[in-house]
Amino acid sequence: MTPVFASPVTPAVVILSASAASLGRRIAEDIGGELHGAALRVAEADVRFASAKDHLQTLFAAGRPIVAVMASGALIRLLAPLLSDKHTEPPVLAVADDGSSVVPLLGGHYGANDLARQIASSLGAHAAITTAGDLKFGVALDQPPHGYVLANPDKAKAVMAELVAGAGARLELPSPRLRGEGARRADEGLQHTAALDLPLTPTLSPQAGRGGIAAWLIQSRLPFQQEARVTLSVTDQQKSAGELELVYHPKTLVLGMGCERHAKPEEAIALAEEALAKGGFARESLAAVCSIDLKADETAIHAVATHFGVPARFFTAATLEAEAPRLKNPSEVVFAEVGCHGVAEGAALAAVSAAGELVVEKIKSKGATAAIARAADIVDPDTIGRARGTLFVVGIGPGSEGWRSPEVSRMVAVSTDLVGYSLYLDLLGSLADGKTRHDFDLGKEEARVVHAMELAGEGKTVALVCSGDAGIYAMATLVFELFDKGGITDAASRIEVQVSPGISALQAAAARIGAPLGHDFCTISLSDLLTPWEHIQRRVKAAGEGDFVIAFYNPVSMKRRTQLAYARDELLKYRPATTPVILATNLGREGENVRTVPLGELNVDDVDMLTVVVVGSSESRTVTTGDGKTWVYTPRGYSGKADSGMKGNEA
Repeated sequence: MTPVFASPVTPAVVILSASAASLGRRIAEDIGGELHGAALRVAEADVRFASAKDHLQTLFAAGRPIVAVMASGALIRLLAPLLSDKHTEPPVLAVADDGSSVVPLLGGHYGANDLARQIASSLGAHAAITTAGDLKFGVALDQPPHGYVLANPDKAKAVMAELVAGAGARLELPSPRLRGEGARRADEGLQHTAALDLPLTPTLSPQAGRGGIAAWLIQSRLPFQQEARVTLSVTDQQKSAGELELVYHPKTLVLGMGCERHAKPEEAIALAEEALAKGGFARESLAAVCSIDLKADETAIHAVATHFGVPARFFTAATLEAEAPRLKNPSEVVFAEVGCHGVAEGAALAAVSAAGELVVEKIKSKGATAAIARAADIVDPDTIGRARGTLFVVGIGPGSEGWRSPEVSRMVAVSTDLVGYSLYLDLLGSLADGKTRHDFDLGKEEARVVHAMELAGEGKTVALVCSGDAGIYAMATLVFELFDKGGITDAASRIEVQVSPGISALQAAAARIGAPLGHDFCTISLSDLLTPWEHIQRRVKAAGEGDFVIAFYNPVSMKRRTQLAYARDELLKYRPATTPVILATNLGREGENVRTVPLGELNVDDVDMLTVVVVGSSESRTVTTGDGKTWVYTPRGYSGKADSGMKGNEA
């Protein structure tokens, strides 16, 4: 089902027990949300939490829409300390345990009512809507639909009170071109005289799309009149509201921009503001900032988009060149440079399609250009150009959900595509539901990374999934190597990259057995697939001489069995045969096995490809606690340290 509730933030569906898991998952899938479950009672969830109170308050403070399968009274009491301003509160809904009722508690006019209706429709439940405007007029004036911004929400309460008391409303719409043929005829005095006292409900023109500008108001049950105390204005112009007037700004404007490489962000922002002022336009009506795809990684363009709180979108030179007949200021110089006759005007026009028009011609600063075009209907940025793609390079740790960081879970949750070794993607469980998977066999690392970067180059949000930590013998380094040396398309070279850490096998093994990394340590891969064997030998010898605790990655393979034996024999030259060695297999997964053997008794046949080998230093120790468990630790200082109050081992 396509969500009717539009939110820039993913809703959190909160459940407190396993019995609510099925209902919670169904709601989450229906509204495009995440399932959050109490860790002690819910085994499978996108996010698990320890304290319901702390988690709910954190979600609320962050502005996350909350749908909680719990009693409404309990939910209100948990959030009560945070309630302060109804205009900033996110939607909060309570759903009965049996799914029979959906109650919007907070944010009714900011999405909660629509969200309640959507959930109730999916569940066959009752949506307990209580806000007067919604019930009487079928519309919430202080919560316009996606694509509109209410400029003066502080006046909404007084206007709604007036309307509920019986007042009529005058509807002031944009120019006839945007309003539809019926509105044009009304302006020209062509309506039948008998219809003068009827509400102004213009017929939608072909240019007005499926709904037309302000269709949500026109199609409501509001009592429109030609003369009325209340005024509802829909305009892309700057406007000062009257006493009983609400001003809505439709997102019909697109700012096209061009700039030189490494242009100053503050210069680009100033030029954009100048363009809006020149047309008398309200910044709230700006839907997107657009440019040529060569500028997808240009800081100044993204700074302008961030300044106005709108997305940046990019077009190919060919798409912009198709707009050449409509350009007011074509340039042969620009064509010779980038392959189109205009970037700022071309990008703005490409975004608003053939029905749109240029309303602010190109203006210039020292290093940037700007122009504005107006669309005939609301502009949906997701349908124009392409975004600058994002690549999340994430480490999921050993694999279990409990060892995966919240940041990694959030990155995976917002991704459209997942790329990785099949086993790693399987370990994501339900977090991978609804994503496009791109499975790769073990190996083929470069092909895997190139594929992920090229997907992001198409404007997608991609998670490149690694086990352990993405920067330790994993895929993150390949990403930056491809940036450095090439081998990817221009579009892929302009993507945004974020790397998020995970718990490495080294850390997991150390934690399971105690604290063997308490002093200096290093990691060495024993695979000679990418590193010459003589280099590996030199590093093993140096680590032995330096008395480092050593974690050996890739200790053996099906064909490679001698390297670990060499490392063992080499290290025995520098540390006692009794030095503890940790062998950790399947960490954080089913079949986990962590054991300790003396260095002198390390048997290569006890190690496989899934085993991490951690060899202690000469100072590493074992200690057995009262429950009979043996731990390994490496003291923070050497035994000769004089200022320690701890008793040393007696010789």
